[in-house]
Amino acid sequence: MRKAGALAVALVAWSGLVGPRLPPRARLLVHGALAGLLVRRTGAPLGLTPTDLWRGVGLGLPVATAVSAAVGASTLAPPVRRGMAARELPDSVPEWLLAHIPLGTVWSEEAAYRGALGTLAADAMGARAGRVLQATAFGLSHVSDARAAGEPVLGTVLVTGVAGWCFGWLYDRTGSLAAPMLAHLAVNEAGAVAAVLVRRPR
Repeated sequence: MRKAGALAVALVAWSGLVGPRLPPRARLLVHGALAGLLVRRTGAPLGLTPTDLWRGVGLGLPVATAVSAAVGASTLAPPVRRGMAARELPDSVPEWLLAHIPLGTVWSEEAAYRGALGTLAADAMGARAGRVLQATAFGLSHVSDARAAGEPVLGTVLVTGVAGWCFGWLYDRTGSLAAPMLAHLAVNEAGAVAAVLVRRPR
């Protein structure tokens, strides 16, 4: 229990105090490497053997498709379009879409929260309580992002916390990190692509 709690606190503290201070490319490399180290140190199963991977993709892909469709449909709502139009885009959109989101965000967060923290928490507290702990930590880790973007902190924490719980359920259900990674990738990539399209000059 102590190890799981300490890791949860460390991840939240890192996301608020250290991660945002790193240059984007350094953050990409550091987060990806640290996530891999955490997986190795905790012995978290990645579920990438053929059987587990097939099960993860089999559930993760339909969820990712549904999420992408929902994000796309949401852009029809004027408030959503206004929010996306006001969003600041990175200098290099291709680098953002092809490297920072899949590796710096999706891989690093899924490996750290669902893999490492989820495994430690489940071993110490049981699957359900462990999922709540990692989801809570995941939600709190987005406080600095919400403040930087000028978004409601409480709403951001709640939404990302629920997302973290769902990603954890996908991981537990399939035994493969592929399932939550696909769902998480769909959320972030669909939102990013939608923001790019909304801001594109007509």
